[in-house]
Formats: sequence, C-alpha cells, structure tokens
Amino acid sequence: MLPLVAMLMPSWMDPEYLLNWMGNWALWGTMLVVFIECGVLFPILPGDSLLFAVGLFIAQGTINVPLWLACIMLTVAAFLGNVSGYYIGRFLGTSLFKNPNARILKPKYIEQTHEFFDRYGPRALVLARFVPIVRTFITIVAGAGKMDPKKFFLWTGVGAVIWAPGITLLGHALGHVEFIHKNLEATLVLLVLISLIPMVVEYVLARRRNRKRNGDAPKHAASKTN
Repeated sequence: MLPLVAMLMPSWMDPEYLLNWMGNWALWGTMLVVFIECGVLFPILPGDSLLFAVGLFIAQGTINVPLWLACIMLTVAAFLGNVSGYYIGRFLGTSLFKNPNARILKPKYIEQTHEFFDRYGPRALVLARFVPIVRTFITIVAGAGKMDPKKFFLWTGVGAVIWAPGITLLGHALGHVEFIHKNLEATLVLLVLISLIPMVVEYVLARRRNRKRNGDAPKHAASKTN
C-alpha cells in the first residue's frame, strides 16, 4: 500500500484494502457496508468509493461476478438499508440524537438533514444518496416524520437504482482505462476525497446560514425596541 494511502485514511476506509481483505466474500461484504451506511446509524463508511472499487475489480477480473448481478445485489442492499433506517426513525423518532458531544449520533446531523429535506422535498431521497452522512440520516428523518411509506419506497427505490449501479458502472468503465489501472490506489484515494466534497460544502453552507441567522437576530430585536 502506498504511504500516501495510509496517511490519508485508515485501513477500514480504504476500499482496496477492504475488498482484498474480504476475498471471495467481497461482493457480500460490500452489500453489508452499503446496507449499514444507508440506514443503520453508522455513516462513516466508504460507500461511494467501495461501489466504484467493486466496478473496477469486476473489470479487472479480481471479483468474478457478472456486472449485472453485482448491480442488482448492490441496489437491493441500498434499498433495504434505507427501508431499515425509515422504520428505525418511525419507531424511535429522533430520540437517539440527544447528546451534542456524541461521536456519531449528533443532533446537528438531524438538523442538517431536516433542512435538506425541507429544501428538496421527496426527491431529497434521491439527491441524498450522493451526500455522505445525509444519505444515512435522511431515512431516519423520513421515518420520524411519518412520511407516507408508498412515497418513501418509490423515491428511495429510484435513488438506489441511480446510485448503486451508477457508481459501480462508472468504476467498471474506468477499470479498462490503462492510467486508472496503473494508478488504482491513487484513484481510490481521490474518489474518497471527492465523495467528501458534498459534506464539506454542506458544512460551510450551514455555518454561513448560522452566521447570517445570528447576525439578523440582533437587528430584528433592535427594530422591535424602536
């Protein structure tokens, strides 16, 4: 493994390491990771990069599974993960997100996801697939808000079909590119970093909104006194 890879991310975030470690169970292991990230309250997993790596490994023959079958299995895992998250939210609500100092179940994640849902409506279930952390907790919010199950299944199904096969097919297509093939580790590191961009952007925008809100509050209070 390149020193750069070890420096930038722990081994459990390195998709190449994970797939090699899982060996013949690589596809089943990827399904489990996708299922957990999509709804079982553990968002810090390499979902995007792992799907991409599966496509690469199938293209190179390292994973000996038909591409179409892998896409179907990963879509099912992504869909069922979201369904489990929906029912966790429906039965438990947001009661798990009370401790602001928690490492994973932070209240701010629910607040950010609520804002995301309010902004995009039901189609947020599709868009959230491509936003780390949000794609985990948006199902909890949908369940806690008692979103109509039929509508939830429809939109989350559309998101699963676009996200899981889409990124896997992209990895498969690029797996035949000689440059990607020769620089696999660097490519996977770059993909992990790219997958974090939406989360960073959302964090920056949230901070700006908070500053604007806090800045408008004193003005609003002053106008009332006048």
